Amino acid sequence: MATLVCFHAHPDDESIATGGVMAAAAEAGHRVVLVVATKGEHGEVEEGFLDDGETLGERRVRETHASAEVLGCAAVHFLGYVDSGMMGTPENDLDGSFWRADVEEAAQRLAAILRDESCDVLTVYDSNGNYGHPDHIQVHRVGVRAAELAGVTRVFEATVNQDHIRDGLRQAKDRGEWMEGMPDPDADDLGLGVPASQITHGVDVTRWIDRKRASMRAHASQIAEQSFFLAMPDDQFAMAFGTEWFTERGVPLPVESFGTSILD
Repeated sequence: MATLVCFHAHPDDESIATGGVMAAAAEAGHRVVLVVATKGEHGEVEEGFLDDGETLGERRVRETHASAEVLGCAAVHFLGYVDSGMMGTPENDLDGSFWRADVEEAAQRLAAILRDESCDVLTVYDSNGNYGHPDHIQVHRVGVRAAELAGVTRVFEATVNQDHIRDGLRQAKDRGEWMEGMPDPDADDLGLGVPASQITHGVDVTRWIDRKRASMRAHASQIAEQSFFLAMPDDQFAMAFGTEWFTERGVPLPVESFGTSILD
C-alpha cells in the first residue's frame, strides 16, 4: 500500500480538486494524508454564521477535519501560513502570508511532513494554480520543491481540463440549464486549468461522487447549500466533478490516452 499526500492551499480545496481520488485511495487501503498551507482566514462568511468569539480560521480548521473524516484521511497537517486573499489584494502583504513566504523555507516545512509520512505520491496544482490564485500558485512552487527535497519522485499537478469544461458548459447551455456564475464556454480564456493535451491522467471518481459532495458540504462556511457546487442537480454535478484531472510531472506530453489512477 502507498501513502498519498495531497497538498492544498485552503480548507475546501481538497474537496473540489482531489476529493474523489482521496476517497478512492483510502477505500483501497492506501494511507491518505491532507496538508493545507493556510487556514483560509480571509474567506467570506455570512454575518452571524460564526459563534461568538470564533474566528473564521478556527471554524475552517474544524471543517477541514470533518471533510478529512468523510474522505478517509489518516492525518491532517496545517503548514502554518496565513491565507493571502485574492491576487492583488492587501492580504497578499500581511505577515505570514503564504504568497510572500520564502519558497525554500516553506518547502522545508512540507518536506519534513513528506518524510515523516513516508510519502509515495504527492499532489499539488498546475503552475498557474488552476485559476491564478496566489496561494494556489505557491502550492505548486512549494510542493514541487518539497518533493525534490524529500525524494518524492511521483508528483501530480491537479488541474482543470479546459476542453471538458467547455463541452459541459455548452451542453448545459443547449439544454437551457445555465446557472448564474457559470463561465462562458466560448470565451477565449476560461481562466481555468489547461488544455487536454497537457493532461496525463483523468481519474473517474463517480463511484465516490457522494463522498466528494459530502466533503464539500462539510465546509459549510464557504460552500452553502445554495452555492454553485451544491445546488447543481446530481447528474450535472457528476458530469462536472466526476473526473479529476492531473498532469504527472516528468511524463512527456502529449499522451496517447489518459491514465486512470495516480497510485498505479
